[in-house]
Amino acid sequence: MRWLADENVPATVVRALRADAHDAVWVTEVEPGASDLAVLDRARREFRVLLTLDRDFGELIFLRGAQSPPGLVYVRMVPPDVSRFVSALQWLVRESGVRIEGKFVVLDADGARSRPLP
Repeated sequence: MRWLADENVPATVVRALRADAHDAVWVTEVEPGASDLAVLDRARREFRVLLTLDRDFGELIFLRGAQSPPGLVYVRMVPPDVSRFVSALQWLVRESGVRIEGKFVVLDADGARSRPLP
């Protein structure tokens, strides 16, 4: 899977994605300080699923009409325990059966739920 990890995603999570043979680009490495709209645009242009801890992306897409990326995974773990984050993400991708493409997926300690992106 092709991922764009937002700046707030821990480096350990990005490394775990890469170790699992995912094509993962981290905003911190390619465009530090990019605005949320620039991050959405990059994900869309590069056809990458956006991985973030920032709930503002939902508002941008659903309330303000920003163009959607191919998929978005919002991890809702406060505080974001890295080992739980990695385990939950691996579960989502490998075992959950949740479709990520074309969806806004909320991943938390209880599982995942999704809704179609506009």
